[in-house]
Amino acid sequence: MANFKEILNFWFGKPDNPNYGKPHKKWFIKNKDFDEEVRSQFLEVYQQAALGELDIWQKSSFSCLALIIVLDQFPRNMFRDMPKAYATDEKALILAKYAVENRFDRELLPVQRWFIYCPFEHSEHLENQQKAVELFSSLKNDPDSKNAINYAYQHLKVIERFGRFPHRNKILNRQNTPEEEEFLKQPGSSF
Repeated sequence: MANFKEILNFWFGKPDNPNYGKPHKKWFIKNKDFDEEVRSQFLEVYQQAALGELDIWQKSSFSCLALIIVLDQFPRNMFRDMPKAYATDEKALILAKYAVENRFDRELLPVQRWFIYCPFEHSEHLENQQKAVELFSSLKNDPDSKNAINYAYQHLKVIERFGRFPHRNKILNRQNTPEEEEFLKQPGSSF
């Protein structure tokens, strides 16, 4: 069985690293090499998690964080531009809700908390978007979280306007509305 610490060390770096607890650009940019690195190292772990074989990890803050990263972040790298990128979003959201209810997020560094909150932000349901803004806003005193808070508001605005993320339409074989077509022509219309 995989070790959740390997996932956390891969994603955040080791605790003795000087950049530990700081945001990493690789998380939020398209990079084929990084996508392949995630896929080659963690595809089997993802498959185990998707099947529920790692559900025991939800019992503590750090292992739950690792499980959420595996189900929410890793598929976005491993299966970029494929429907499978979103296949475990609902499972990740259930875990994120559990983590917040059990205050696991309060035991983590601000940048680690982002990844407990991301499944709310990735949801196409308005109430989850509103919760994402609330959760990210709780980090307002952390200077590194300013952009994360802004992104939460941007995601909320898109869901308020369209009820879904138009940039996913092509991937998920959904028809764009004329308004979505216009929106997608704008820079920064996809996350």
